[in-house]
Amino acid sequence: MTIKSLARALPLLLVGWMSILVIIALLTDDAPAYVVLLPSAALLNDLPDTTSIIAASSYSVTLASDQSGVARALYGSGAWLVLPAGLPGCLPLPQQ
Repeated sequence: MTIKSLARALPLLLVGWMSILVIIALLTDDAPAYVVLLPSAALLNDLPDTTSIIAASSYSVTLASDQSGVARALYGSGAWLVLPAGLPGCLPLPQQ
């Protein structure tokens, strides 16, 4: 694999991975929290009543909610990109 083909493949891999995360956020309510990237001031003022801000920075805000359909509600409030947070991923959690 040459550097040129790797330079083409990595952006496609990133877009594919982000797309899968967006689909997971929209179709399931399994995530304990959600990360909104590049939140606007309007979004922060118009958050659904059932959401709680866990952490915030200038480029992201992490939210939690007990309500179903949180990602759709965040997109409806003006979020650009909502990703699930706190999921264990493909590997099982270690036994404690």
